[in-house]
Amino acid sequence: MMVFAESRVIPILESIDKNYKIKTDANANVVMTQQKKDEGTKIIEMAYYRRDSDDSFLIVMKSPENEKGNGYLRVGDNFWMYRINTRTFQHINRDESIGGTDAHSGDFETRKLTELYGPVLDVNSKEKISEEMLGQVPVNKFEVKAKVNDVDYPKKIYWTRRDNNLVLKEESYSLSGTLMQTAYFLKFTIIDERYVPVKHIYIDEFEKGNKTIVEISNISTKKLDDKIFTKAYLENLSK
Repeated sequence: MMVFAESRVIPILESIDKNYKIKTDANANVVMTQQKKDEGTKIIEMAYYRRDSDDSFLIVMKSPENEKGNGYLRVGDNFWMYRINTRTFQHINRDESIGGTDAHSGDFETRKLTELYGPVLDVNSKEKISEEMLGQVPVNKFEVKAKVNDVDYPKKIYWTRRDNNLVLKEESYSLSGTLMQTAYFLKFTIIDERYVPVKHIYIDEFEKGNKTIVEISNISTKKLDDKIFTKAYLENLSK
């Protein structure tokens, strides 16, 4: 295993993990506006609940009407999708689309970047990192590759603020090196001394013309009842 004695990338990844790790339970309202080239605009509203102790989460769809009552539940290593019309739960993977949008189940998890990705080296065994400007903001641009198999994308390029290491832009690539998605993180709020991105845009680079805007509001960090993270609770909500 190669040791990066003077790595510049690893401390940035560690800082991102620290910046974004909310050490409380949380719930919020999430609105996703999806624009598809051939289908127009679709607005999806959902309630999101997250338990800090084991990173469980629950997503309950509030609109549109044909999605209302559907939900997604993650407890431990189990992901379930609930469909109100059949009253059934189905096991899913973390790359499952949420409500048919470009957002995936894995996007709502809290997984450490340092456990998932490591620096990419050039032909001279140097990390691929450079100092650039993103608009008017000084950033570090660097490339990472997956250390584990269960990630949506095996390679990513990040643009992070040089002053506080917040992620402003992220490009995601397939194993063959094809650019699949570009994400921009436009607005942050601070909750319990941690940064939460409350407005971000995901641009589908494979299906040109498709994009999803995610906006998060009404964030609360009050302790949540454990019963929320159960199949019975989701079923009862949908009645």
